Amino acid sequence: MPAYNAEATLARTLAELDRNVVDEVVLVDDASTDETVALAGSLGLEPISHERNLGYGGNQKTCYRRAIELGADIVVMVHPDYQYSPLLVPAMASMIAYGEYDLVLGSRILAQSPIARGMPRYKYVANRFLTLAENIVLGQKLSEYHTGLRAFSRSLLAAVPFERNSNDFVFDNQILVQALVAGARIGELSCPTRYQPDASSINLRRSIRYGVGVLQTSVEYRLRRHRHYPYLDIDPARRLSPAPETGGDAAKPAAEESEPAHTTR
Repeated sequence: MPAYNAEATLARTLAELDRNVVDEVVLVDDASTDETVALAGSLGLEPISHERNLGYGGNQKTCYRRAIELGADIVVMVHPDYQYSPLLVPAMASMIAYGEYDLVLGSRILAQSPIARGMPRYKYVANRFLTLAENIVLGQKLSEYHTGLRAFSRSLLAAVPFERNSNDFVFDNQILVQALVAGARIGELSCPTRYQPDASSINLRRSIRYGVGVLQTSVEYRLRRHRHYPYLDIDPARRLSPAPETGGDAAKPAAEESEPAHTTR
């Protein structure tokens, strides 16, 4: 859980996590100004606190680093602002545990109307434009790239150099592009979302900067064979399957599970 000023929603989010499936809950607080850390402690968590605000991407880096240290086989990111449904964690984890996917995205677009659920219309339009552009440039068919509900296999997180990514919001797209280079199989699951006053959001200026960063990341993916981008350097020995030429689907045999997966939120 990458947390920032999540005091009002943390308890509700945590209450909906199925602890029969989730072995560990990692909460990283990015220098919140409210009582997120104190509340997390009272709820039985052992929060990690940044001394200064590192940004959304910087927060995720600490989350994934700690999850790997704990030995998690599957890592699911859920925002503690209660915008995405924690009830979907078992379903997303199972899509990876049974060997079908390396990365699963909770889509706000599949089989529902996000505007009817409260998504601001300008965010919806931006989402559809950026997703269309990314699908064209990356050669994919995803319904969206901007969700905050994601599940990763341990092998994928070990394969991608996420520490080289931005500390800002564009981290989300950089790690998806890294996954493509690594040959990850990406699946999606329809995710109902809630847009409420206490849910986290970014302002228009940062939204524009994010959009420009998304398009830049897509272009860099296409140019990676001609120009060097350190965050797109994937160790060939760690690739999950041969890297696609233009981002097309990559086939990989399903992995057999010899023991129950260790899931970390």
